[in-house]
Amino acid sequence: MTGQAPLEIDTSKPHPARMYDWFLGGKDNYPVDEELGKQLLALDPRVPTLARANRAFMHRATRWLARNGVRQFLDIGTGIPTEPNLHQVAQQVAPDARVVYCDNDPIVLAHAAALLRSTPEGVTEYLQADARDPAAILDKAGKVLDFDRPVALSLVALLHFVSDEDGAYELVERLMAVLAPGSYLMISHASGEFDEEKAATATEMYRRRGLTMALRGREEIARFFDGLELVEPGVSMVPDWKPELGEAVPVEGDQRLPGYAGVARKP
Repeated sequence: MTGQAPLEIDTSKPHPARMYDWFLGGKDNYPVDEELGKQLLALDPRVPTLARANRAFMHRATRWLARNGVRQFLDIGTGIPTEPNLHQVAQQVAPDARVVYCDNDPIVLAHAAALLRSTPEGVTEYLQADARDPAAILDKAGKVLDFDRPVALSLVALLHFVSDEDGAYELVERLMAVLAPGSYLMISHASGEFDEEKAATATEMYRRRGLTMALRGREEIARFFDGLELVEPGVSMVPDWKPELGEAVPVEGDQRLPGYAGVARKP
């Protein structure tokens, strides 16, 4: 296991990976995560549905990428293992797929054994690093992945935790710059453009707990794909990205989930 560090779980403030686990009905979270999760749920009951839709998008996009020849995946902001995970989806299509997971929460490290169950033909590795340190991620991931061959970079439900001031766009550019032509970028991202008042309230709730929430509109999210070739249907609502690939998440009535997703190829 790459980049293993002593297990020191900070339970004094919420963590996005543990909150995501709570929204998905998991048990690997703490009262501080549940507290903020319940407050967000009271603000916007769609949040757990969006979490499930993000997960389903990751499954569909990974399946599509593997079917289209991608054999290497770098998943940053992995979160706590929820089966099926990215490597299971990819290796079901391509047993020789190589997958590197990355997260900065020690509780994810504690569950890394579940992440590391690979097919005999493939490779699954986990490294602990912060998304804001792309140099460290690339250095460690480069020991497992061949950056001279295409890699799919997965940033699912991650970038809305990285502000412009923290260099969100530069982070994506730095990571993609190293990857070979034919590589892909897959992103899902929460948006505040459907209810700006609720978005501002949620952002402030995170800020008061020492967390970043950077909700962006569709055009701002599309900027992450600048210079890349978007796969149809482009930057779409999360459930609308190739729903024919399955795993649709039911949405009540004409309710729209406040998030976008997209996949793009590096020419």
